[in-house]
Amino acid sequence: GIVSIAAALTFSEVAIMIPKTGGIVAYLEEIYNPMIGFLAGWVQILLFYPAMISALAVAGGQQMAFFIGDGFVAPVAMIISIIFLNSMGSKIGGSVQVIFTVCKMIPLILLMIFGFVRGAGTNPVFTPTVGEGLSPMVVLGQLMIAILFAFEGWTNVGAIAGEMKNPGKDLPVAIVGGVSLIMAVYFIINLAYLWVLPASELATLTAPASAVAVKILGKLGGQIVSIGIIVSVFGSCNGFILSGSRVAYSLAAEGKFPFHKTFAKLNGAQVPANAIMLVGGIGAFYALSGQFNLLTDLAVFSSWTFYTLTFIGVIKLRKDRPNAVRTYKVPLYPIVPLIAIASGIFVIINQIFLAGHRSTVISIASIIVMLLGLPAYMIIKKRL
Repeated sequence: GIVSIAAALTFSEVAIMIPKTGGIVAYLEEIYNPMIGFLAGWVQILLFYPAMISALAVAGGQQMAFFIGDGFVAPVAMIISIIFLNSMGSKIGGSVQVIFTVCKMIPLILLMIFGFVRGAGTNPVFTPTVGEGLSPMVVLGQLMIAILFAFEGWTNVGAIAGEMKNPGKDLPVAIVGGVSLIMAVYFIINLAYLWVLPASELATLTAPASAVAVKILGKLGGQIVSIGIIVSVFGSCNGFILSGSRVAYSLAAEGKFPFHKTFAKLNGAQVPANAIMLVGGIGAFYALSGQFNLLTDLAVFSSWTFYTLTFIGVIKLRKDRPNAVRTYKVPLYPIVPLIAIASGIFVIINQIFLAGHRSTVISIASIIVMLLGLPAYMIIKKRL
């Protein structure tokens, strides 16, 4: 949570100083060069957004198993249904996002309240901190990936800054307050889980929230909570398809993506249906793996490489443009940016070298996909 606060506070200075559409693609293009910006967009379209979408869909599928049994069809069906809804128009996609965002708090509130009321509270909560024979640093690195996945979304804070009267004062309050609230919710919900079931049992479950709900509310209560979690996941998945497709559309509209004419095309509902199908379709393909942890590792590693470059960009811009107008400056500069940069470097190094064979393979695969963007960029550059 502290890393996410430092990252969001740092990222916001760049987002407000470079108020261009395209997000991190536009930021890195201006801070460094067009090639770095393109590679950020390339990785977002092919890795980050599809991995986020597929990981969420797999999590939803694990909850659906509570009703329909195990199967890999559910995550893919979820993604296809979201692609269809978003292709019908931006109002429908936006409405789905609002409704499902509101609904997602219901299962959390139920689990937090009844977990403490009906749970025995006899399980160890804080011990052992690290399993026997495990390195605390390696464990911390692995946990960081999962936690940063859970906190993902703070990159959008710059978008609201334009509506603030005094972003220099109000934005840090919004970021620190918002992320702190999320930290509190995550802490309390995990405490509630452990109040009901021991960590040794939770570790073996694919859907721990449902198991906790059944324990405290019975089978019907467990089904209600599972439905709530599915609704929550559906809304989050919808949001990433919505955002990811716009990155693909934006690059294609500028002629900076392969088959740009196809992906820059709007359908009758005036939405980029082909871009939606591209990002959602890759996500559906990834979801066939059914590996939630693998997909979250892929999402976080692929994104934090470019997040870290953005954090470094804050320091670079301070040196390159010392007299530029900044309506918002990251507090406690340069301490906060250095925390964000150090955290990003830690995540990258840990994933490549320390977190085990699977993480190393995922990291190398991510780097290979990123490098494949170089010949694509050269071809596009010649055409432009």
